[in-house]
Amino acid sequence: MRVMVMVKATKSSEAGEMPSEELLSRMGKFNEELVAAGIMKSGEGLKPSSNGVRVHFSGTNRTATDGPFAETKELVAGYWLWEVKSMDEAVEWVKRCPNPMLEDSDIDIRPLFEIEDFAESDPTGEQASQEEDLRRAVALHQSTTQPYLFFAGRCDEALAFYEQAIGAQILMKMRFSESPEPLPEGVLQSGFGDKVMHASFKVGKMNLMASDGCNDATKFEGFRLALTVENESACDLAFNALAEDGTIDMPLEATFWSPRYGQVTDKFGVGWMVMVTGEQP
Repeated sequence: MRVMVMVKATKSSEAGEMPSEELLSRMGKFNEELVAAGIMKSGEGLKPSSNGVRVHFSGTNRTATDGPFAETKELVAGYWLWEVKSMDEAVEWVKRCPNPMLEDSDIDIRPLFEIEDFAESDPTGEQASQEEDLRRAVALHQSTTQPYLFFAGRCDEALAFYEQAIGAQILMKMRFSESPEPLPEGVLQSGFGDKVMHASFKVGKMNLMASDGCNDATKFEGFRLALTVENESACDLAFNALAEDGTIDMPLEATFWSPRYGQVTDKFGVGWMVMVTGEQP
């Protein structure tokens, strides 16, 4: 079951008094325990109500009122979303929480409604279906897309090249021989046992993944990686480094979208578009 765990506001929190370094450390450790146990899904602290706005509904009228708001004990200063087996489990976890306030405080636990709770008001299941569609849409909106490059047996060489050429940072690397589970018979080409099964690396702010693949037949076709830098000097350096033993497909030149833009295919067959950040409209 899902529950919202609400830290009620106090005079100190509404006054904007910040927690001590010791309390922050203790709360951080408590959150680590929640995450490790698979309990915590999200959680945040809230600024005092003096920073907030309250919207009042009356028929078709809407009235917005700036904080602060009266009745401190009715306000929320922070919250968690937890996935627990029962309310009893949630209570036990809350009892382990450090006192989040400088004075006596309260934490409320409230179960979230699930779509099944509205079955009587949704006899056709139409709203339940819509809710499931919305959840899938939210999950997709929060997803990430990363390029995954297969180097046909040259992954170590490629990663070393990108480290030197464009300042790549290697985050992790695992070889087929280090796999916790053996690959099915015949999947891996002979001699690939010590090749890279999976690696992740970072170029600037972008995370990429890489592998040697299971054989040496990989080809890079139908895409290019777009590398955007802040000035022409950096653009020249990156472009020329990537072009070493590769192919210049389009020399660096000014375009309507960038003061410096070019295309190059590096020696591993990966296509790049290297450019300087253009002026924003």
